[in-house]
Amino acid sequence: MSRDARWQALLELLVERGRLDVDETAAELEVSAATIRRDFDTLAGQQMLVRTRGGAVAHGVSYELPLRYKTARRASEKQRIAEAVAGLLAPGEAVGLTGGTTTTEVARALAVRGDLASGSPALTVVTNALNIAGELAVRPQFKIVVTGGVARAQSYELVGPLADGVLGQITLDVAVLGVVAFDVAHGAAAHDEAEAAINRLLCERAERVIVAADSSKLGRRAFARICPAGSVDTLVTDAAASPEAVRRFEEAGLRVLVA
Repeated sequence: MSRDARWQALLELLVERGRLDVDETAAELEVSAATIRRDFDTLAGQQMLVRTRGGAVAHGVSYELPLRYKTARRASEKQRIAEAVAGLLAPGEAVGLTGGTTTTEVARALAVRGDLASGSPALTVVTNALNIAGELAVRPQFKIVVTGGVARAQSYELVGPLADGVLGQITLDVAVLGVVAFDVAHGAAAHDEAEAAINRLLCERAERVIVAADSSKLGRRAFARICPAGSVDTLVTDAAASPEAVRRFEEAGLRVLVA
């Protein structure tokens, strides 16, 4: 296992469990305890975790992995979800894309759609995510609108009043939301309140709202609410979503697509 893959595995375990022990983690990842100690020390120096005697803990309940460490989590599920979401978007539409790993895959799926290979424009994409804008800006058939704002290192998303100013002047056909949690009672949510505010504004400017969320996000809640479940038209998730979860969203009036 490479160092980067090992660090990603460590951080994913930390998000799931909140606390890790050196010896147990070494056994689980099949490396030496000395290697795990060095990893913990290095990641603590990067403020990715808090070092403790014999292990490490996450920073707190709102702990958020930077996007670069999340790209491989549930990758195949996110790609299937992204392809399904891309199929719901029509040529010529104005589409809002929030930041996140799943929405990044949506952007990639749109980039390879044959019917979007040309047009004036083939699609208008409005995003506050620097990485998504960078990937699509090289596609001349797409009109890319970037909100402006202050960049968050964790997600590459632009937030703040500069972003508010742009979004207040436009209308969208559809907004595609990446979320960290989606629950019938608590709605769609993010870790960060500034990101949630921009995502909420994208929803308000759109005729319809699609949540792209793998099954691990369903039935969960997070710190900053984006919008209630009733503001969402369609949920696209993966086949691991429980029938009960799907039923609850459908009873709330959402169309649920399982990719």
